[in-house]
Amino acid sequence: MFRPFDYAQDRQAQHERQSEGISETDPLTLSPATTLRTGLSRGAPLRVAITTLGCKVNQYDTATIEDRLKAEGHLLVPFTGTADVYIVNSCTVTNQADAESRQLARRAKRHNPAARVILTGCYAQVNPKSVAKVAEVDHVIGLNRLDDLLRAVRAELAERIAVSNLRKTADGKTPRIDTFGALTFSGQTRAFLKIQEGCDLFCTFCIVPMSRGKSRSVPPRVVLEQLDRLAAQGFQEVVLTGIHLGGYGEDLEPQIDLLWLLEAVEERKPIPRVRLSSLDPHEINDTFIRLLAQAEILCPHLHIPLQSGDDAILQRMRRRYDTALAHDVLTKLRETLPHAALGTDLIVGFPGEGEEEFARSLKFLAASPLTYFHVFPYSVRNGTTAAKFTDKVSQPLIDTRARQVRKLGEQKKAMFARSFVGHTLSVLFEHSRDKVSGLLKGYSRNYQRVLAAGSDAYMNREVPVTITRMNGETLWGEIQEATSQNSGARIPDARP
Repeated sequence: MFRPFDYAQDRQAQHERQSEGISETDPLTLSPATTLRTGLSRGAPLRVAITTLGCKVNQYDTATIEDRLKAEGHLLVPFTGTADVYIVNSCTVTNQADAESRQLARRAKRHNPAARVILTGCYAQVNPKSVAKVAEVDHVIGLNRLDDLLRAVRAELAERIAVSNLRKTADGKTPRIDTFGALTFSGQTRAFLKIQEGCDLFCTFCIVPMSRGKSRSVPPRVVLEQLDRLAAQGFQEVVLTGIHLGGYGEDLEPQIDLLWLLEAVEERKPIPRVRLSSLDPHEINDTFIRLLAQAEILCPHLHIPLQSGDDAILQRMRRRYDTALAHDVLTKLRETLPHAALGTDLIVGFPGEGEEEFARSLKFLAASPLTYFHVFPYSVRNGTTAAKFTDKVSQPLIDTRARQVRKLGEQKKAMFARSFVGHTLSVLFEHSRDKVSGLLKGYSRNYQRVLAAGSDAYMNREVPVTITRMNGETLWGEIQEATSQNSGARIPDARP
């Protein structure tokens, strides 16, 4: 399950940075131009506004859409302004996400009643008939229908609804990935590379297998080519991501797995730092842990979405592990990589979570070596198995439990960060400075946010920084001048 975000504000901020004169990092950067035009004739460039809800993978899709729109000569404008075409790239992880997508479509029509409004993304894919009931929506375009979406933009698509089956094609084959590419943001030295799409796990709380379709992988040759391309563009770090990253390679011929790919990446070392998005506990074995410990470019940072620390709830969620396996994996990771950041996603208030289940989960989490939590109060998603469960937890109790788990997560995060005070971390500084302090900002290999004084010459360089203090969730440090001249050298993260 991917963590849901509303990226509309992030995209507006990108427009603001563009107006301040910050240029695009590379052709795939999400930094839409803000130039508006007046008048409209058929065949002329259109003003197109896109807003995106949901996970980072939705952002990849938006990046691909934007690239195609720009290639056709259209102008990308803020969603809050006047446009000829508005595109809502929707999320359907919860019923509330569906409602937000509908609201954005209606808002777009209020901006310009004469504009075309296109709703695409997971909500359109899963429930196109529901979307079609929204009068303000002119076209409903499912996933993997990029050409149809572009025709809708140009007013050349006759159908109002264009949605296909992503579990299989008419000839019984698995659909290809048509929104592959790298995603970057202005000011950052990190790029995101989607190498996998879809999911076959069918957890009871999740609609993603229906919205994103079967698990499909990008061939390793293409992944390596993209890493070489990003390295040539100057990026120092790439995050490999997907809907179900642990399922990478199972659909390829010959069949491979994520470990095979990571070994190939580590052998070639196309880029200084490679980070992974998320893996389930049963997808992390001893061989993987050894590779991570010995690797020069793989970052000691794993996000492991446990969802719960109680076996009964894990079984109801249809997860493929129990707390014993999760404990074993986490313990081995901590023993082998004492400095590694270990994060998790947690759903609080899942149906059937009584006082005993919650207490066991909280006890498991407190005793674990996890270093940060992403906490999600359970929310019903129609169409999932969990939506049919009758033993729901009341919303006030869900909120109370979520606060308890978040507090524990904050304590663990602070304790982990504080352990690095007095030690040296290898920090990759970004292209922009911290807005409040004016200091250089960056992240260590084990994903600790660090601020330090220094010139712009340190931007997009990985340098050793001795941590002197902690303020809130941020570490402050001093760049080690004598050892930072060789920016290409790897400086191992230290931990007491």
